[in-house]
Amino acid sequence: MTMQRRDFLKAAGIVSAASVTASLTGCASAPVPRKQAAGHVVVVGGGYGGATVAKYLRKWSEGGVRVTLVERNPTFISCPISNLILSGDKTLDDITVSYDGLKNRWGVKVIQDEAVAVDPVKRTLRLAQGGSLSYDRLVLSPGVDFLWSLVPALDAKESQEKILHAWKAGPQTVALRKQLESMKDGGVFAITIPKAPYRCPPGPYERASVVASYFKAHKPKSKVLILDANEDVISKKGLFTKAWSELYPNIVEYRPNHELIDVDVTNTTALFEFDKVRADVLNVVPPQRAGAIASAAGLKLVNNRWVDVDWLSLESTNTPGIHVLGDAIFPAPTMPKSGHMANQHAKLAAAAILNLLAGEAPNPNPVVMNTCYSFLSSTEACHVASIHQYDAEKKTVLPVPGSGGVSAVRSVAEAQFALGWAKNIWADALA
Repeated sequence: MTMQRRDFLKAAGIVSAASVTASLTGCASAPVPRKQAAGHVVVVGGGYGGATVAKYLRKWSEGGVRVTLVERNPTFISCPISNLILSGDKTLDDITVSYDGLKNRWGVKVIQDEAVAVDPVKRTLRLAQGGSLSYDRLVLSPGVDFLWSLVPALDAKESQEKILHAWKAGPQTVALRKQLESMKDGGVFAITIPKAPYRCPPGPYERASVVASYFKAHKPKSKVLILDANEDVISKKGLFTKAWSELYPNIVEYRPNHELIDVDVTNTTALFEFDKVRADVLNVVPPQRAGAIASAAGLKLVNNRWVDVDWLSLESTNTPGIHVLGDAIFPAPTMPKSGHMANQHAKLAAAAILNLLAGEAPNPNPVVMNTCYSFLSSTEACHVASIHQYDAEKKTVLPVPGSGGVSAVRSVAEAQFALGWAKNIWADALA
């Protein structure tokens, strides 16, 4: 399989994720088994993974498979693009999409509730508001939960309302924007980054960049401190550091090897083993693990955090009938926890589930791809892209040599591609 990098990037930025996937993977190009699939699939979580798998199970089965989606929120709110709310370039409405397309066009039953327990033997899912759902196959796309035990002072709800994470786009994103607006010119915004892996590797560096862009335009005496638990910038390093030095030389300061151990909430101070940093606005991105329903279901976890899956079907390695997508899984080598990758997981899983429901084996050679865009200012962005193919000997998906790559430079064109990518992938998952 070969594809010119120029054509790959054009596809990733301009056309829908569905058509890109169809051109690259057996998963999307030939998902329908020889026999008609039937049954009931319950999906937990309506984000990039859950919404996509719900749609494609209905689409590819031509309505033969019943699908119920359980999602706690009334609408889809995108984490990608949400950092632009902090710079004042987007609003929450701009990144919010209705589930009406799934319900009205594709016939997905959407229940606004929360899954609290799974019985994998009886194949039932219990809901927080009472009642349960029976399933033939269960898909969990629960995203991440936070390990507050590693930041003890933030274990209390009232503390979390003052020291925000805004790592699940929504009300906290808006609240963090208000904190930045209220901060005096000459103040300090500090963001703490946990050790990898975590949701969206470039996300914290993008956030620091767009906040710096806002400060440069409106509060030029202010400063952005990046307090990173990792040894160095772990994604798009050259592009980020170049932007910081060229665009924000007196605003952004990067400090590696700063693993947060706690927070002084009263004094908005980040505490480290040999240091403490006070900020006017402190943004803590906490350490993360798979959403709580994964452990509640008894699924095998790697490092007690991430779900171990069979990469041919994304089925749990110790619990038959339960498939897991997106940020919740233990990543394959170099695979990011991104929205685009969750969308790809969803298509791989949808194809595999249809085959399994029809009594056939999943595609033995799946391929998935990823494109991550990052804004470096209000008007310029960059990307990283990759293609990953299943390796039967190693039983995982590995990056295809020579595929993908990183932007040569930041540009206004890349920013337009990023916004186009967002609109296309939202339509691919939800319309």
